[in-house]
Amino acid sequence: MITVKSEYLGELRTDAEHVKSGNHFQTDAPVDNNGKGETFSPTDTVAAALGSCMMTVMAIAGENRGFDMSGMNQEITKVMAANPRRISKIKIDFFWPNCNLDQKDRELLKDIGRNCPVAQSLSSDLEQDITFHF
Repeated sequence: MITVKSEYLGELRTDAEHVKSGNHFQTDAPVDNNGKGETFSPTDTVAAALGSCMMTVMAIAGENRGFDMSGMNQEITKVMAANPRRISKIKIDFFWPNCNLDQKDRELLKDIGRNCPVAQSLSSDLEQDITFHF
């Protein structure tokens, strides 16, 4: 079954539809690559996908163990390189201000996050700089 349908809208913008739900999101080329930068760029979505995937698998594992995962959040920075133009680094800072887990459980969740499907799918040339502040 098709997962995503995407259409080029012109002016360096695309619209992607999640077929099962009918939800949409658009991408726009960044200003430094001839776009308007009015929404996520395709490479921004890669960075967001890594962060979302990490947090999702951590929450699945944590909630299955009865952990209250609410309040966990992250800040993501994407770094581009040239020749060829590509993402060279994704830096993710995880924050969990109300984390009350012991060190063993924290390390378990961190390991699960670092090994999420998106992290495992990205090139080994792409640096994943992950810092947990909890």
